[in-house]
Amino acid sequence: MLRYTLMRLGIFVGCLVVVWGLVYSGVAPRGLGDSNGMWVVMLALVVSAPISFVVLRKERDRASMQVVERVDRMKSNLEANRNQEDEAADAASGKTSGETSGEVPGEVSGARSRTA
Repeated sequence: MLRYTLMRLGIFVGCLVVVWGLVYSGVAPRGLGDSNGMWVVMLALVVSAPISFVVLRKERDRASMQVVERVDRMKSNLEANRNQEDEAADAASGKTSGETSGEVPGEVSGARSRTA
């Protein structure tokens, strides 16, 4: 992921240098008033986006696979932790993992207290 980010930043900086050279040589138009710096940056962004989209396709796919693997690993760890918590709660309450009953704790099965 870091590699993709650095490559993308490198393409942007390269485009920024080229656009800056074109603007100051008079080939590309200058911005209005004091907006020339912003104009150069925006034009470099517009130029670098499609270049990085095409050139960095394989690196982007590799980075996305790393993200997917990391998310899947986090999900499996979360599920494992959740199962451990459930087992610990069942052990603390005296039930085994296969045991389920509809009894309310403290009540005796089949016998209910009567109040007169």
